[in-house]
Amino acid sequence: MFEEFQETIGYRFQNDALLETAFTHSSFKNERGLQRDCNERLEFLGDSVLGMISADYFYHNLSHLPEGDMTKRRAACVCEKSLFEFAQEIDLGKYILLGRGEERTGGRSRASILADAFEAVIAAIYLDGGLDAARTFVLPFLKRAAKQTPSFSDYKTALQEIIQKNPDEHLSYVLVGESGPDHQKSFEVEVHLNSNVIGSGIGRSKKAAEQAAAKAALELMGVRV
Repeated sequence: MFEEFQETIGYRFQNDALLETAFTHSSFKNERGLQRDCNERLEFLGDSVLGMISADYFYHNLSHLPEGDMTKRRAACVCEKSLFEFAQEIDLGKYILLGRGEERTGGRSRASILADAFEAVIAAIYLDGGLDAARTFVLPFLKRAAKQTPSFSDYKTALQEIIQKNPDEHLSYVLVGESGPDHQKSFEVEVHLNSNVIGSGIGRSKKAAEQAAAKAALELMGVRV
């Protein structure tokens, strides 16, 4: 299993235990009562390594873009959807060690599990071979993704893709007011990040007001939309 995967990614580990940990989902560890780590700590580290590599790449290769546009591009390239697609390119789901419950419910092809495992592999390579090795692994995926200009017409999706990198953060949309006659209603919505208001918007429907609030939040973050 290790040999095949290492041939696929073009990197050979000095410490196979790091790769085994990157493959180990928490359901497998808990079910087997293993003493070794699952891949959650590696995923945490891999997220930061990926963030640094992607920021460095966009800074040096898209210098014509303002900061807000670079932020949009990078967010699209490192969101769960993109990482899931990267993981599929290397058939990562084939190697993940899952508990029986996760296996039965389709965990091997679940976007969140594959995206986390991809970040865990980044961290494993970083710990085994250093930053240059991690960069060599990541850049081909990043370059292909960067060629696609992200569409931010759906501001709620764009905001969610940025926030979802931190699982402790929670977005919610709260209707705070409505006015006008029934045939010409106006709705006001706030978007909350945990308990903090990060944007508000007004629209002729609740959905339109939510999109306006998300757009305001993106602008507050410096993401030009």
